[in-house]
Amino acid sequence: MSHRLRLRSAIFPVADLAAARQWYAGWLGIEPYFDEPFYVGFDVNGFELGLHPDSADHRPARGGGVAYWKTPSLDDEWKNLLGRGATELSAPRDVGGGVRVAQALDPFGNAIGLIEEQG
Repeated sequence: MSHRLRLRSAIFPVADLAAARQWYAGWLGIEPYFDEPFYVGFDVNGFELGLHPDSADHRPARGGGVAYWKTPSLDDEWKNLLGRGATELSAPRDVGGGVRVAQALDPFGNAIGLIEEQG
């Protein structure tokens, strides 16, 4: 079944755009394709991760939506994130059906979800 809509972007507000740009470039292993004082955009396999300076209307917060990043090795990526200064929100766990998930908090206050699907 084809869908009319396709998820394209996740935008994270950050207090320090330059530090967030450097952190995400290091974690993702790519440089942003768009790099301006008002927005930094990374193209991650056709999906955009955008960094937006926080403001009264855009603040990092726990409790809202979470973007999940698919990884072939949840354990390796989990160690990578924590090694870069992310903090644990929920440790890697099996949620059934060959799926494992975890959540970490980036150094700027945004939740990062990781998902590993077997089979």
